[in-house]
Formats: sequence, structure tokens, C-alpha cells
Amino acid sequence: MPFFLARLLTRLAFLRSWVTPIAVIVVLFVTSWPLMALAEGADSGIVDPANYWWFFVVTAATVGYGDFFPETGAGHVVGAYVIIGGIVTLTTIFTNLAAVLEKAKGRRMQGGITVDSSNHLVLIGYTAGRTERIADELLAEGNRRVVVCAWDEVITHPMPDRDIEFVRGEPTDSDVLRRAGVQRAATVLVDARDDNEALAIAVTVDHVHSGAHVVVTLRDIARARHLAYVNAGIRAVQWHTPRMVTEELQSPGIAEVYAELMTHGGANTYSAPLPVSLGPIRVGECKSRLGKEHDATLLAARTDEGLLVNPAWEIELPAGSVLYYVAPRRLATEQIESSLRS
Repeated sequence: MPFFLARLLTRLAFLRSWVTPIAVIVVLFVTSWPLMALAEGADSGIVDPANYWWFFVVTAATVGYGDFFPETGAGHVVGAYVIIGGIVTLTTIFTNLAAVLEKAKGRRMQGGITVDSSNHLVLIGYTAGRTERIADELLAEGNRRVVVCAWDEVITHPMPDRDIEFVRGEPTDSDVLRRAGVQRAATVLVDARDDNEALAIAVTVDHVHSGAHVVVTLRDIARARHLAYVNAGIRAVQWHTPRMVTEELQSPGIAEVYAELMTHGGANTYSAPLPVSLGPIRVGECKSRLGKEHDATLLAARTDEGLLVNPAWEIELPAGSVLYYVAPRRLATEQIESSLRS
């Protein structure tokens, strides 16, 4: 009951702040019209109903177009009365607007807002420097709104200079996550202070919205199996690789590909020099022949000029260049030479 009473009083106080200028302008209009009729005479065009409202508006707003104006001294006094009343009303209105804007800015800076976006990305957790780096990489894509949801310890908006919304509160509280719009988010990153907290937040996120693409950073990646108990679709990424975090957020499933490449027994990555006896050879021939005969995928090549990642097919590799490829097994020099010579 005290909570609802406080909300009601707040609402009434808000209404009273706007009732005052409305009441002033209404009283001003109701009193100035008959006074103008007395001063100018009932036959004057300025007091005609079709004209006086216009005269009142432009005079109260201190615009004064001059298409209608009082001609008598008493009429001038009434006009001054309307001008003064209009200035008082406008001052009150602008003061209220400034207060509303300041309050809205304060709520934004203190994380007290409720996000109404949809299909956005929510970053849960804040680590100085790290979160800014992740946010900047996500904003560089420019195709999705970003919301940061941080603990109460983060007193003010940590990135006010960026186009990012800020929500403050306990991230294991479902109401806080709903204020961040998690229930309408497309992607959620859980970047907590430790793995136990990350798992707890993941449970709450799944409770609020089980259909989002959820990425959880873990210090001990072996604990990823615990996330499967919550939702098999939740992806775990090593906390110490923020670049991989952003890639997984932008390209769901890419972290699993990287993990497979780095796992013994998976599709491993290898390197091998091009046999000098072959002479220069085009990248396209390396890709097509090694792929067809050995299920190998060329990732990059190193020449004297440097590393070429995903080189174009028409590039000619000089003899002795180093190939980097993915394959079920390492290829012997004789196998590479035989495939590329045929």
C-alpha cells in the first residue's frame, strides 16, 4: 500500500505541475475577452469570436503579427495584460519541460529506464575497458541496438558517449532483465564476474526468454557442459578471448567452429611449404586440387610479401610459399607435389 500511495502522489504532483499553466491560460482568455469587448466596443472586429482567439494566441505568445490590434488606450492595457499572462504561462511550461528532460536524462544516466526496443542485443555485465571494446565492435556493424545491463555497483552510465542504453540492477532478477528488454532481444551476452554468477544469470535469462541467441563467457570453458543443463542452445566462449565473443554474437555458431579447429581429433589446421620443384602456382589450383583429392581447405598462404588470409583464386604463389589448410590429416610433401603436378 505505501508503494502505490507513493506512486499516486508522484503522479498527482506531475499533473499539478501542468495544471498551473493550463489554468492560467484559461483564466487569462476568459477574463481578457470581455475586457477587450468593453474597451474596444462590441462592434470591433478584434472581439469577434473568429478573430479574438487568433489575437489572443499571437499576443500571448508575444509573436504579434499585427493583423488584429486594439485601438483604444484601454484596449492597449488589456493587450498588455494578455502579454504578461502569456509570458508567465510560457515560462511555466518551459520550466516544466526542462524538468521533465532533466529527469529523463537522470534516469538514463542512472540506469532507471525500461527499454522498449526489440530484436536488440543485451550485454549483461560490465568490465571497464573490456565492455567498451566489445560494444565498439558491435556498434561498428551498425545493424542492431545495444543495451548494457550492469550491477548496482555501476552507479552511472559507463558509456554515455555511445548510442547505448543502460539498465542498472541485479542481473539475476528477472524484473531487471525485463527492463533491459531481454524478453524481446535477439541476442544476449552474459559476461559476468565469475563462472558461478554467469551460470546463475544464464538460468534467469533462459527463464525470461528461451528463444534468444545466448552467449556466456566462462573462465573455465569445461563448465560449458553445465550450460547444457539449462538450455542446449546456449553457447559458451572463453572469457579471455573478447574478439571471439563478438564474432559469436554476430555469427552464431562460429565459436563452435573455432573450438573444433583447436580440438585434437577434429578437423585440424596444418601448414606445409609448396615444393620448390613445382615453381609458381595459382591459388585456385591449390584450392581445387587439394580439396578434391584430400578434402583440404586452404585458409591462408605466406609469401615473401607477408600473410594472405583467404587469398583470391587468381593470385600466383611463388615456389617455397607456405600453405595453411584444414584437413582430416597432415599432407606429406609428396602428396602435395603429386596433386599439384597432375
